[in-house]
Amino acid sequence: MAAVAPFSTTGFDSAYKSLRSSCASGRTKDLAWRKWQLKQMYWLLDEYESELQQAMFKDLHRHAFESLAYDLAETKGAILEAINNLESWAKGEAPPHGGILWNWIGRAWIRKEPFGLVLIIGAWNYPIGTLLTVAVSAIAAGNAVVLKPSEMTSHTEALLVKLVARYMDPEAIAIVSAGPAEMGTLLKHRFDFIFYTGSSRVGRIIATAAAAHVTPTALELGGQAPAIVTKHANIDLAAKRIANAKLINLGQLCVNVNHVFAEAEIYDELNDRLRHWMAKFVDEGRETLSHLINHQHFDRLRGLLDKSKGTTIYTGEHNRETKWLHPTIVKDVTMSDSVLSEEIFGPILPVVKTDVKSALRTINAMPHPLALYVFSKKQSEIDRILDETRSGGVTVNDIAVHNDVTSAPFGGVGESGYGSYHGKWGFDTFSHNRTVVYMPGFLDRFVGWRYPPFDMKNRGEVDSHKPNFKKGEGLADQRVGKKGWLWFF
Repeated sequence: MAAVAPFSTTGFDSAYKSLRSSCASGRTKDLAWRKWQLKQMYWLLDEYESELQQAMFKDLHRHAFESLAYDLAETKGAILEAINNLESWAKGEAPPHGGILWNWIGRAWIRKEPFGLVLIIGAWNYPIGTLLTVAVSAIAAGNAVVLKPSEMTSHTEALLVKLVARYMDPEAIAIVSAGPAEMGTLLKHRFDFIFYTGSSRVGRIIATAAAAHVTPTALELGGQAPAIVTKHANIDLAAKRIANAKLINLGQLCVNVNHVFAEAEIYDELNDRLRHWMAKFVDEGRETLSHLINHQHFDRLRGLLDKSKGTTIYTGEHNRETKWLHPTIVKDVTMSDSVLSEEIFGPILPVVKTDVKSALRTINAMPHPLALYVFSKKQSEIDRILDETRSGGVTVNDIAVHNDVTSAPFGGVGESGYGSYHGKWGFDTFSHNRTVVYMPGFLDRFVGWRYPPFDMKNRGEVDSHKPNFKKGEGLADQRVGKKGWLWFF
């Protein structure tokens, strides 16, 4: 049974037993099976590209090109990378250290093994990428999979339910249609790993449910990702790239810039250029831009704008019926303003006048974001910002480009989540590192010190470690003050 839609406890229980049986049989561990499923997923996306684009247009009013660029093409690229590298990722590796006894004679090896049955919960803003791109990693690692697309993108969800049942192995890969009410029942089942993309609030619920079964999780959340534009930046380019990013999926992007910190020296210039580029992009591309996901999201964002004490320097007519919130730039805001009271996740751009030192202090007082953006041409300034902050990832002089590096890990830190995926990093996330050592019987004649009675004269057999540093070495370096003097107190 590959699809459970509409959700029923009996229906899912039956699918769950089938999936568990497939795990026990070992069929998902076979590399040929993994490649077969990945190829099937590729053809699913390729042959139904137009239908998937139409479904995402119905859900998000999103242009076909944007769905191709940010959902479909990313997943297809991940599939091909996994197929081309599967043997090398799956073969495991020897420990880097361990000595002759364990590594050489014992032939120590780290096996890459699947967790078993994994649950992947996708998000509505990118209903293909947050579900199937993650599934690529899980399948490549040899797991059986339960896919749970977002019910908020109902047209895409319905199409995925039909296509997964048609293309994927029904005994090892299932897709369920479940809303918030059904998720409680779903999470009562024991999974071997859970991967969730979405809000921090729901992420806590998922983690709590997983803890009941001691199930490991990866959480891709979000946060108020800031951009810092310094006086050493290319101001026009910074404004162009920030304005463009704020229009991607109409701002409904977990790594989008939430707000901008701009130094006083370039504050007015930056706002002028932001207004210029935002107006240009909206005027010329209005019909190709996405809309908000639902009226509840519209009302939330409109409420933030209505309560703001900042100065609106660019906006337009909003339309609740069509869920169109016109992109809006607000300046002269403080961190206590309504538009900065929570993650925006929409086309509102607050711009805060500050300096780098104050911006860093504010950023570090808030939960670590999924992304951080730095606009500067001065390397020492960039290094300082990187040294003094924490975030899931960073892009310098652009927005969200670090998310496009498919061979590098993508994930959060702190309240923006934990765990990562993309390429081998995703494969490793869904793999258990199982250490195996083969110890021959003849070694007993050389390791008699392991057996009672114990004798301290054999100390050297278990503790032969010698440091490559002297006692007290480095102490002076730790005590050096700004003028090079030693601090003894």
